[in-house]
This record gives sequence, structure tokens and C-alpha cells, in this order.
Amino acid sequence: MDKKQFIKMPDEKELKETVEAIKSRGINVIVVENKKEALDEIKKIIPDGAEIMNGSSTTLNEIGFIDYLKLKEHEWKNVNEEILKENDMVKQTELRRKGVTAEYFLGSVNAIAKTGEIVACDASGSRVTAYPFAAKNLILVAGTQKITSNLDEAMKRVREYVYPLEDERAKKAYGMPSAIGKWVIIEKEMFPNRTTLILVKEKLGF
Repeated sequence: MDKKQFIKMPDEKELKETVEAIKSRGINVIVVENKKEALDEIKKIIPDGAEIMNGSSTTLNEIGFIDYLKLKEHEWKNVNEEILKENDMVKQTELRRKGVTAEYFLGSVNAIAKTGEIVACDASGSRVTAYPFAAKNLILVAGTQKITSNLDEAMKRVREYVYPLEDERAKKAYGMPSAIGKWVIIEKEMFPNRTTLILVKEKLGF
């Protein structure tokens, strides 16, 4: 299998078509040139004092969002920080359940169809649970190499390219394999201005 098809950067015409297709589904789209601009857009969107939560994301790490949170130079209420302080795993799990209902939830996606569908999955659902409804506002960040020709190819990208890489990462990070447990396909956003997708013209994440 030629994995290059899953990391091919779109040309300007393909990117424009994809953006228009996503917007037609009720999702706000912001296109930026690089990681720094992506982080700057997040800072603009989230107001001071807002409650935020983020899912595990290589992309958020790569754009500097996780480091920015650690510096504590922001005025947000970081729910994830409170969760990680809890050592009792049962209580921590309950806090995670509440965390997906945060005012602003940030994460990434696994694939984007040029026809506008957005695909995300994880093993337990602890991240993607926020995407359909739970979070009041959803901010997704993705490199444009995740764009595929259609929904079938998007799901193929997850199974054949993303999952093997995530499985390898999970084994190194947690000492256990990953799994494709829960899928979320965003075909339409019913709540105006709830979901924003920041597309970065760089290869980010898996």
C-alpha cells in the first residue's frame, strides 16, 4: 500500500473546494499558513475566563497549544488540569465525563472528505464524545494532508494509515495497544457558530 496518498497536500483548488463543502455543512472554517497562526486563532476565539478542555491530540501538541497551557499565561479555566490532579481513577473518569461538556473543547480529526464530512475516532470515546453535541463550542485543528477525495477514502485513511500509527504511539506511551472503538462523522452542524475547523497548510499529526 502506498501511504503517500494519505499525506498528500492538496493544491489551492482542492483546498478551496473542501473549505466551501465544509462551510456548506454549517461549520466555520479558518485556513492558516502555519502552526503559529493556528495557535493565534485559538487565542482569538476563546475569551478570557472561558472553561476549556482538550482531547489527546498530536496536532494540538505540535502547534504549541499544550505548551501554552502549561505556561499558564492564559486566563482560561483549564478543566484538564483539574482532571489530572485527581489520583483516584474512578473519580478521574467521572471528571472526564463532565469535561466533554466544557464551554470550549479542542481536538483534532483523523480525516476530512473533500465533500465536507469530518471524521474522527478514538478507542474509548473519551475525546470524540464532545464533538457531536456535548461541548458548547468545538474547535478542531487539522493539517491539510488529512483531506481525502470522499468519505469512503476518509474512513480508509483512518483504518489503513492513522490507526497503525496511533497503535504504535499508544504502545510506547501507555504500554497498551489502541483500537478503533468509537467513530464520529460530522455531516452537518445544526448549531450556528458552534464548530470551527482550523485548517493548517502543514503536515500535522497523523
